[in-house]
Amino acid sequence: MKHIDIYTDGACSGNPGAGGWGTILVYNGHEKELSGGEANTTNNRMEMMAVIEGLKALKEPCEVTLTSDSQYICNAVSRGWAKAWKKNHWFKSDRTQAKNIDLWEELLTLLDVHQVTVEWVRGHNGHPYNERCDRLAVEQAKKYS
Repeated sequence: MKHIDIYTDGACSGNPGAGGWGTILVYNGHEKELSGGEANTTNNRMEMMAVIEGLKALKEPCEVTLTSDSQYICNAVSRGWAKAWKKNHWFKSDRTQAKNIDLWEELLTLLDVHQVTVEWVRGHNGHPYNERCDRLAVEQAKKYS
């Protein structure tokens, strides 16, 4: 099974507002940058889109190290929260409705295909790939503002 490193970030000008996402896939010394955006979205949705689009770009099941500065994503995936929300008909432990259900459905499906290990990195703290993903996301958000 191939090992791929995926780095992601999302950005939003206003929340909700114009947003963008960026992801970088690294395999065997080769890098691929992906990015996109939306006119009216949230930061969490853009963080999720970066992960989804990175995983969707893989042509076969892979072992993935996913690095993100989003505690929302990292915790929901690594601590099993998202799977629990789905099992509980998209209600969280505090009995409130989970947000971004459409994206969580898509992400959970992708997580079933790949072996994903999640690593959290502090945002805007000098991590080269996180900084590049942030630039990609901000560039995309500017197109919609």
